[in-house]
Amino acid sequence: MAQCPICHKADADPKYRPFCSRRCSEVDLQRWFTGAYAIPAALDEGAEDDEEKD
Repeated sequence: MAQCPICHKADADPKYRPFCSRRCSEVDLQRWFTGAYAIPAALDEGAEDDEEKD
């Protein structure tokens, strides 16, 4: 089994995969909510032109 990506100590539990526990899965979810994790995105140049017209 793979290690938990949050605590790196325990093996992943099949119930909470890829995490070892509910706690670690909630830590990961909280990181997404607070913006600690982010998916980079390029701005659409056309969207900026539309805002300037208003």
